[in-house]
Amino acid sequence: MPLKDWTISAGLIRALRCAAFVALGAVAPASAKDGPVEVDAEVVFAVDISYSMDTEEQFLQRNGYAEALTSQQFLNVLKSGLHGKIAISYLQWASYRDQDLLLPWTLIDGPESAAAAAEKLRKAPYRRAQRTSVSGAIDSSMRLFPNNGFNGLRRIIDVSGDGPNNDGRPVEAARDDAIKAGVTINGLPLVGIRPFLGYADVANLDIYYEDCVIGGDGAFMVVIHDRKAFVDATRTKLVQEIAMPIIGPGKDGVTRAQQREPRINCMIGEAMWNRRWGN
Repeated sequence: MPLKDWTISAGLIRALRCAAFVALGAVAPASAKDGPVEVDAEVVFAVDISYSMDTEEQFLQRNGYAEALTSQQFLNVLKSGLHGKIAISYLQWASYRDQDLLLPWTLIDGPESAAAAAEKLRKAPYRRAQRTSVSGAIDSSMRLFPNNGFNGLRRIIDVSGDGPNNDGRPVEAARDDAIKAGVTINGLPLVGIRPFLGYADVANLDIYYEDCVIGGDGAFMVVIHDRKAFVDATRTKLVQEIAMPIIGPGKDGVTRAQQREPRINCMIGEAMWNRRWGN
């Protein structure tokens, strides 16, 4: 649903979260002196910088996150949370052994901290690299959570990219390990934004992401079909991630790709790469 069609009430969000906590028998954790900072969510933005992402796409992708963080819609939802703050980090990824942390864990608790984080993202240098390892992005993101100084009600990996996994271990294995650890993986696949498909592209990347990448409680994705939609799609996704109340496993209406047979071969990226190079 487009963001403009949403009617988000801060009071309603609080009520939903409280109801979810009661249903689960959970209590919001109390802040310990000099201990981890209590936040509503810990979110890793895991962003594709493989060679399939051209310079314009990288700029639009990065700017989408910066604009989302400073949008009034996001700031309104942020303050509606139990703690009114989240922690974010921004990870760039390409091959299984090629990731770098563009923005280390940062507390976002209002307009000033959101603007500062957005400015750091905008000023950071750009680069491109070989291969596409969604599994590497997930595994590297998972290593960022322990002892990061925050205690979130939810832990989320927000994966954006324009191609299937073709390097490292199978993406399903990385996804399943993250889910077992209580982490939710959401997706922002870039589908059909170029007029052609390269040797490492798949036309139905949205199905691939739904069946092979996303997972965990409340997992969802927002598909980008047009370069002009980067900012709106990223903002919509971030708002939904923070606004979404905590839910338990097995609730109706939550799509968990790992609970059914995939409609697409989750090793399609590896197969295409091997055919390309005759392996």
